[in-house]
Amino acid sequence: MTFMQQLRTRWDQANSLVCVGLDPEPAKFPAKFANDPDAVLHFCIDIVDATAKYTCAFKPQIAHFAALGEEAALERVIAHIHARHPGIPVILDSKRGDIGSTAQHYATEAFDRYAADAVTANPYLGRDSVQPFLDRADRGVVILCRTSNPGAGDLQDLLVGGRPLYQHVAEKVAREWNGNGNCALVVGATWPEQLRDVRAIVGDVPFLVPGVGAQGGDAGAVVRNARTADGTGLIISSSRAVLYASAGEDYAEAAAAAAKALRDEINQHR
Repeated sequence: MTFMQQLRTRWDQANSLVCVGLDPEPAKFPAKFANDPDAVLHFCIDIVDATAKYTCAFKPQIAHFAALGEEAALERVIAHIHARHPGIPVILDSKRGDIGSTAQHYATEAFDRYAADAVTANPYLGRDSVQPFLDRADRGVVILCRTSNPGAGDLQDLLVGGRPLYQHVAEKVAREWNGNGNCALVVGATWPEQLRDVRAIVGDVPFLVPGVGAQGGDAGAVVRNARTADGTGLIISSSRAVLYASAGEDYAEAAAAAAKALRDEINQHR
C-alpha cells in the first residue's frame, strides 16, 4: 500500500488520529537503561510496542538519533515497526530540502536506507528541492506550512500579495505539487485559526499537527478547526508527553496510557 492508503486504513482500523513521535533523550530514560549500550533502540521499541494500538503513525526525529550516533538504531526501530506492526506508517521527521541533486540523495536516505513511508520536507528552496520526494508516488511528502514553534511567524506570516506566505505554500502544494496525491502539510496545533485557514485552502490534504502536549496545543481546537468532513485528515503528533509520561519502571504502561488518553480526547471532538 502507499503511504496515503496505509494512513487512511489506520485511521479507520485503529480509530485514531494520534502519531507518537520518537525523540530519544537518554537523560530522560528510566534507570533500567543506564548501563544498556543499546538503550536508544530498546527504549524506542518498548514505546512502540506499548503504544502501537492507539496510533495512526510513528514519527522518529532523525536529529535525536544522529546526535547520539544512533542511526543504526533508527534503522532497526523502523524495521521493527514494519515487522511487528505492519500497516502503521512511519514518518521520518528530517525536514529535508536542498538543490535537486542533493535532494535525490536525501530521498534515497529516507526511503531506501531508512525505509520510511513518508518524510517531512522544507519547501523554501522551491519545487525542485522536493521533486525527488514527490516522484516517489508510493511514499508521503509532508511539507512544512505553518509550524508550531514560537518564531514561525518571522517568515511564514510575511504578506505576499496581501496573503501570508504560509497560505501561498498551502495553495501551491495542494494545486501544483500534489499530482501523485502523496502530499501532506505540517500545520502546528499552537495556531488553531491558521489550521482553519489552511484547511479551507487545501480541502482534504492531510495535516501533520505537532505541538499538542508539551508545546501547549489543544487537541480539541485542532480537531474542530482542521478535521475533514469524514472526521479524519489529521496526524496529531505527541512526543515528550507520551515518551516520558513516567521515568519509573512503568514507563511503557504510562506511555500507552498517555497515547490512549490523547486518542480518546481527540475522538470526543471528531
